[in-house]
Amino acid sequence: MHLNSGRARADVAYCIRALARRLSKTRNWAVALKTLIVIHRALREVDPSFRDELISYGRSSGQMLHMSYFKDDSSPDAWDHSAWIRNYALFLEERLESFRVLNYDVELDPLGTRDVDTTGLLAQLPALSQLLFRLISCQ
Repeated sequence: MHLNSGRARADVAYCIRALARRLSKTRNWAVALKTLIVIHRALREVDPSFRDELISYGRSSGQMLHMSYFKDDSSPDAWDHSAWIRNYALFLEERLESFRVLNYDVELDPLGTRDVDTTGLLAQLPALSQLLFRLISCQ
């Protein structure tokens, strides 16, 4: 069975909406973590159309993951996990933003800065340092 690109894009958009809906409705840290892991793995392993649609969805809805207010207060441990979930979501959002700004994926192409001149590297530095900051926040 061969799908046309319009149909494939619609399927990707449907998956993104379903993941975003799952994130917005859950108050369970484990469910939120699993959903974020699916998104992260899809960014790494799925066709670039997923990333492009995710960026497009984020632009149209304001913020894709929108986990800044996420809190699972079912137990003290869950409350602690919630803080980490918020940081992980911010890292993924920053990863998308850095791709949008830099036009390459730093996780998939770590040598993307190799052929960039000094001026270009200085222009990329704010996005790269913000991504690093978000990554360190996930420790």
